[in-house]
Amino acid sequence: MKWEPILKMYQDYLRIERGLSQNTIANYSLDIEKLMKWLALHEMVVSPIDISEKTVQEFIYDIAKTVAPSSQSRMISGLKGFFNYLVFEEYRKTNPLELMESPKLGRKLPDTLSETEIDLLISAIDLATQQGERNRAILETLYGCGLRVSEVTSLKLSDLFFEEGFIKVTGKGDKERFVPIGDATIKYIDIYRKEIRIHDPIQVEASDTLFLNRRGKGLTRAMIFTIIKQLVVKAGIQKNVSPHTFRHSFATHLLERGADLRAIQQMLGHESITTTEIYTHIDKTHLTEVIHKFHPRKT
Repeated sequence: MKWEPILKMYQDYLRIERGLSQNTIANYSLDIEKLMKWLALHEMVVSPIDISEKTVQEFIYDIAKTVAPSSQSRMISGLKGFFNYLVFEEYRKTNPLELMESPKLGRKLPDTLSETEIDLLISAIDLATQQGERNRAILETLYGCGLRVSEVTSLKLSDLFFEEGFIKVTGKGDKERFVPIGDATIKYIDIYRKEIRIHDPIQVEASDTLFLNRRGKGLTRAMIFTIIKQLVVKAGIQKNVSPHTFRHSFATHLLERGADLRAIQQMLGHESITTTEIYTHIDKTHLTEVIHKFHPRKT
């Protein structure tokens, strides 16, 4: 069997059986397509069912000369998943990458903003402009609820349960979760939706979308990136800030104030607690305070 039909079957499996998003499926497919191009470049005519461990390893070693260890690790992981699928479907007996280890990577700590820097960024918003109140509500939602940028752009009016103190969020793989929302964030969203949004020329397809652009359509992720980059320059903050930085800051500030890691995991929508544990890079001063406050032999 040729590569193209098997790749299509694998993509269907990722979408239907695994419930992965189109972006994630595209990333997995890219690794397989790179292997296909490499085989064509070296004039190797071999199917995914018959390709040997030696050939796949040669591809990885060749690619390793031009990509960073993190990219190499992601590629090995992506290809392992593909060949595991072929083994599961009984197209192959073994995974040619079964014994290959990914390069050891240092865990990169996420960038965060201090509470003062968060306030500076929000203060840099010009509330006299047409989109000022919207932008403030977006930043308050990113930081106040710890959402991904894609979760903010897909947020709907029907997802707001303010009386109960929650919003319904659609995360990775279309998985839904309820996230608590504070009074301050509710206040700024209400100002935007009740005083600004109602005057927008709302398109029919965006009638339930919370955050809209000037044409009455839903905002794109790129637009929110642009808004934040402009505010960073205006506020004079010398950090690489993205929408995800607000999510990192949300988790870090909660931990610093003593929040439970499991609760933060649920709010962020992490499947594994290991992913959430990256936020435990809180400073040693705080850790010392925790010992002095909570340990039974503190004195």
